[in-house]
Amino acid sequence: MTETEFHQHVDALFIAIEEALDNYSDVDFDYESAGGILSIILPDQSKIILNKQPPLLQIWMATKFNGHHFNFDGKHWIDERFGGELFAFLDEALAKQAGVPVTLSVDTYL
Repeated sequence: MTETEFHQHVDALFIAIEEALDNYSDVDFDYESAGGILSIILPDQSKIILNKQPPLLQIWMATKFNGHHFNFDGKHWIDERFGGELFAFLDEALAKQAGVPVTLSVDTYL
């Protein structure tokens, strides 16, 4: 994947996540997006931060409890340590920090 393709994929992914957060009604999530960083703000003001790492062609996710690095396999963003998919990690992190089950409905972004 070229760096240009990387930016296109991540920009589309971040937009899809933002739209899913806008459409989620069970918890009042807020977010800020600027400079390749998507910060998701939870009701208790804790954050989950996703950011681009162009030199590595990765997305990094930082949560209150841990961090993950995701590589694109051509279809999904996969955690380099545990092999899980980004959306599963995001749902789990949102649920853990919000204290309630969370399942975002993220439309395809490819």
